[in-house]
Amino acid sequence: MSRIFITDLDGTLLRSDQTMSDFTVNVLNSAIQEDYIISFATARGLFSAYSVVSDIAWKHPVILYNGALLFDVVHNRVIDGYFLDAGLTNEIIQTGKKHGCSPFYFLLDSTNKERVYHEKLTTFGMIEFLKSRTNDPRFTEVNELESSDDEKTLALTFIGELDDLLPLKEEVSSVLRDKVNLHIMKDYYIEDQYFLEFSHPLASKCEGLKMWAKHMNVETKDICIFGDNLNDLGLFEVGGKKIAVSNSHVDILGIADTVIESNNEDGVAKYIETCIQDIYKETLGINNFKFER
Repeated sequence: MSRIFITDLDGTLLRSDQTMSDFTVNVLNSAIQEDYIISFATARGLFSAYSVVSDIAWKHPVILYNGALLFDVVHNRVIDGYFLDAGLTNEIIQTGKKHGCSPFYFLLDSTNKERVYHEKLTTFGMIEFLKSRTNDPRFTEVNELESSDDEKTLALTFIGELDDLLPLKEEVSSVLRDKVNLHIMKDYYIEDQYFLEFSHPLASKCEGLKMWAKHMNVETKDICIFGDNLNDLGLFEVGGKKIAVSNSHVDILGIADTVIESNNEDGVAKYIETCIQDIYKETLGINNFKFER
């Protein structure tokens, strides 16, 4: 029975309104206090992630930017990461402009501080995304995006309608091939909008989980994984027990070991509570253990 749990956030741990129930918060905090290892792997950066999960007293490193960054939340420091070099970053930015697109440029500056640079926004998806980050100090408008060697590129994120993003995806994929990792997925919160993200070729949740496990000195096969969407396929590829919430993408549901209740029904927390109940029964003979709801 696993004592190590890694969960995705959006669509998995978080409800559809980007919140957690009191029950979920109580279960995870209690489990962490009982020395269960619980962390998360997300496409979000640290500030964005903590804006929605700060009620949980995380103790262990977290996987950010779809595996591009491993961060120590206790000591507030970067542990490791996969960063796209400046030359490739600028090439993708210029290719985007050929297709009438400009990205959000997620990076670490020379002091390892999170930054998000962008040019003047003109498209619906990009504008709506920024509106949802009104109080996020990382975001800065600049006259022209350009990467320098003292910056570490985490991701270039374009947001728009699928038909508008596909030509950019195809050109970058055909020119840069294995020099860059890309994924495209539907936005959770903005109707009819998609994310197209470019990053280091090893910046994936698969490699991020391996990096996390190495730092924690554990085997990936001993980690229980929760996910819902295509960017979680890498977690399922290398993790141990594969758990999908019922609202998951069909490809995730197809490879899951177990399907649990949805993100809106506390599926992750209920499963963790059940696992801990089983461990208490096996080790202590306690049959009625339950976290406070």
